[in-house]
Amino acid sequence: MTQTVSVIGLGYIGLPTSAIFAKQGMQVIGVDVNPQTVKTINQGNIHIVEPGLRDVVASAVKSGLLRATLQPESADAFIMAVPTPFNDDKTGNLSYIESAAKALAPVLSKGNLIILESTSPVGTTEHLEAWLKEARPELTFPSTHGSDADIQLAYCPERVLPGKVMEELVYNDRVIGGLSPRASEMAAELYRTFLKGDCLLTDARTAEMAKLTENSFRDVNIAFANELSLICDKLAINVWELIRLANHHPRVNILQPGPGVGGHCIAVDPWFIVSSAPEQARLIRTAREVNDYKPKWVLEQVQQQVQSLSKPDNELVIACLGLAFKANIDDLRESPALDIARGIAAQHNGQTLVVEPNISTLPDDFSNAMLTELNDALEAADIIVLLVDHEPFKAITRAQLDGKVWVDTKGLIDG
Repeated sequence: MTQTVSVIGLGYIGLPTSAIFAKQGMQVIGVDVNPQTVKTINQGNIHIVEPGLRDVVASAVKSGLLRATLQPESADAFIMAVPTPFNDDKTGNLSYIESAAKALAPVLSKGNLIILESTSPVGTTEHLEAWLKEARPELTFPSTHGSDADIQLAYCPERVLPGKVMEELVYNDRVIGGLSPRASEMAAELYRTFLKGDCLLTDARTAEMAKLTENSFRDVNIAFANELSLICDKLAINVWELIRLANHHPRVNILQPGPGVGGHCIAVDPWFIVSSAPEQARLIRTAREVNDYKPKWVLEQVQQQVQSLSKPDNELVIACLGLAFKANIDDLRESPALDIARGIAAQHNGQTLVVEPNISTLPDDFSNAMLTELNDALEAADIIVLLVDHEPFKAITRAQLDGKVWVDTKGLIDG
């Protein structure tokens, strides 16, 4: 029976996961390399925006069930939720997993379970096992001892939506792939301490591919909507009306276009499939290219609006509404809105205003722009670029845009 769980990586997935386990009465040791993150959590506070998380963390820390550290400590089970970005050539960067493995290895003991949750290329769980075997040759692992191994490893990807993490962690089904049948069973037993959804057991490679497949499916569907927006612009058709009409067909459900695709999953995961099978993943590659191109297209639309106005460029005020990769969160990872706003600020000679209600300061590498309140931006701007459908932006009226030009990537005005 698992008594102590250690979660390696206290970000958007690791911290909510830690909080959920602690809420069930388990002792939870959270590990993160950022001293400020560790300090914040140990004070009962949180460093990310996620509805419902703050109260659970505060209660868990106060009860002594959750604490954060900079270095791994002994535990019964370890969950790794560290970043897995891609390299310049679009292959998976496993350096964070390797570093976490090397930090974790010294505290492992017989009977431990290690679960990798980080979205990863197929075969990553096997790489993790290899790094641990090299560091702890006296212990046995599933590749040689199967279900009888000293250390069991499994892969279980997160499947949650930012903004609904605390709910979906509990109610969404989990795909669990062990390097042995015993590993799958141990991982399922651990998740069932809080999980209301089903545990779907398979092998590690299939579980890894399942997560990549889910996000690639969504990416392909988003790419279709984004490509429609490009076509409709060329043909002078309102894409929002077009999609609304087409979706009245009983077997058609087209998604809404946007400024691109962001976040730590959908914008990254398809490349893991492409890099693993480049000759076969033609549709997945093309969808990624369409979605990667969309921010460049939006920048072109903004530049066209700048050139259409008689006011000198250096006197124009452009307001960018939204930086997060999706509505009502503070997560800027792989955000096309952030890239577009940064591009506008870099190439615009006049003032660039940015409205992002979920952050208090702009990123350090963001130059020539000022974080502003919504009403101030709407009043001052000559050009308004709607990039994210945050709730406050949905209340913008045509009257507030009177005398201004706009580029609407989310259909808040044009839709």
